Amino acid sequence: MPDLLGRGHSGGHVTLIFTVEDESPEPTYQGSLGAGICLEDGVEVIARGSEGGVGIEVSFLGYDGDSEMYVHALQVIGKMVPEILEYSWDITVKLGLPVGQGFGMSAAGSIAFCDSLQRAVGIPYEESKRRSLLVAHLIDRERSSGLGDVTALAAGGVVIRKTPGSPYSGHLLESGPGKSVGWKSDVDIILAWDSEYSKHTSMYIEDPVWKSTITSSGNENLRRLLEGTWDESRWGDLVSSSKGFSLDSGLSEEPARANVLKTCEASIQEFEMGENSTPLLCMLGTSVAIVPTSINSTLGNVESIMKSLNQKGLSTILTRIGNIL
Repeated sequence: MPDLLGRGHSGGHVTLIFTVEDESPEPTYQGSLGAGICLEDGVEVIARGSEGGVGIEVSFLGYDGDSEMYVHALQVIGKMVPEILEYSWDITVKLGLPVGQGFGMSAAGSIAFCDSLQRAVGIPYEESKRRSLLVAHLIDRERSSGLGDVTALAAGGVVIRKTPGSPYSGHLLESGPGKSVGWKSDVDIILAWDSEYSKHTSMYIEDPVWKSTITSSGNENLRRLLEGTWDESRWGDLVSSSKGFSLDSGLSEEPARANVLKTCEASIQEFEMGENSTPLLCMLGTSVAIVPTSINSTLGNVESIMKSLNQKGLSTILTRIGNIL
């Protein structure tokens, strides 16, 4: 029998505001309320399956990755789709963004990986997508690598997470407790990060003090966003509330994160783009998303700002708001 071949892709996600909602003993009900931006760039996975063996070999392109996460995901999805475990898998993971920088790459990687395996064994698209989202949420909770990225990616676009939990659950993959709403706009975003530093989400969500402070600030800054219709008219509210959250939570005061933010602010001012461009901290990396101040405007001087940031020691990439799913 010829080898099986499957492909999966998922964009990343930048959380701008969030709470920690992990009181339930059931991982499908854990997660967060929050708001953020899904990204075009993320993870592409090519899976090649061969009969007559078991196991997995993972290789990475673009950036370094965590092979253990993919082994973990194989174990979880293998319990749901046993035929996947009848093959040995050669996995190529193309990372369009670095891990550990607040770009939702753990969630994106799990989603793309599970999609690739299921498509290889012939599972229909909608079923495989729902199961991939469920598995990715479980992986994020079991590894403390994320809270609400998967729920956000289930909607796409500029997204608000209204209830915590997995977007799908159960044997029949019915709608889960996690609810999110997104909208799409053709907007460029500059991502900038300090490659010398990375943060693991567990450093914050498993620390009682950080957890309490973040959740209190998140609830306060989400209150207005959760009211009314969620559409393009709320962009200004999202920008201002994101700034408020980064200050109120104390996350913007950490030295490495504060340095990245100040560096981005300096480059924006250098090219007199302060009225058109706003730097927002990405939670929970050492990174910033530079976005248009108005949803109807453009960043301008993108190449010059990115060159300036590179010269100041930051890594950058130009991406866009991801599609609605």
